[in-house]
Amino acid sequence: MTVDLSLAGRHALVGGASQGIGRACAVALAGLGASVTLLARRADVLQTVRLSLPAPAQGEHRILVADLSQTDELAAAINPLCAESPVHILVHNSGGPPPGSAHEADPDAYRRAFEAHLIGGQTLLQGCLPGMRAAGYGRLINVISTSVKEPIKGLGVSNTIRWAVASWAKTLAAELGADGITANNVLPGFTDTERLHAIISGRARGADGDEAKVAQQMRASVPAGRFAKPEEIANAVAFLASPAASYINGINLPVDGGRTGSL
Repeated sequence: MTVDLSLAGRHALVGGASQGIGRACAVALAGLGASVTLLARRADVLQTVRLSLPAPAQGEHRILVADLSQTDELAAAINPLCAESPVHILVHNSGGPPPGSAHEADPDAYRRAFEAHLIGGQTLLQGCLPGMRAAGYGRLINVISTSVKEPIKGLGVSNTIRWAVASWAKTLAAELGADGITANNVLPGFTDTERLHAIISGRARGADGDEAKVAQQMRASVPAGRFAKPEEIANAVAFLASPAASYINGINLPVDGGRTGSL
């Protein structure tokens, strides 16, 4: 028996694809044969990423310049794309809310985060659903955070909004499973990205300013003893996008080197 990982003939839409985990996901999915649409706000960077991808088995790679927080503009961008080339795999990924404590956060910070992460995700999903249903094949994969299992100190708004997105996916898993559509969450641990560097800088400002010390303390909390590479998160996303993961639905999958203390 062989494990079917082929995404030939599938179209994937990847958010936050200009850098970090999103870019790594685009590379991984293209490597399995998918045509990929790269979604982010910077057209020039997206074009560079697009040109670096291996040629798809069918179709072509595209870019979609949009801001997840501008949902009217997002809908106007996603709907024509899906009409022209139905999307079968939606990787809902974007940069997280700024760090800070929950009790000190401005109420508008919660509103902005909810709009960008939950409403933006809903807008993308509704654009993609007709194509998924028609194909009898759909994958919604949210790249969120281990904070849905254990809140992370200093990320109050992010902890809250990530929970909302995780619950949204769990609800969708039950609603859409009969259509051949799965909804799962990948929970990255400390991953070597620009966001992690910003978190380290923020923690260092709140301590003695020693970023190297903060980074070492964070690595020491991971049984694997290191930060993840973006490609390691992307490998989990690619598997969940594949036919091999057809019966995996409604889960939270930590990819964190063993750091999360709960099951």
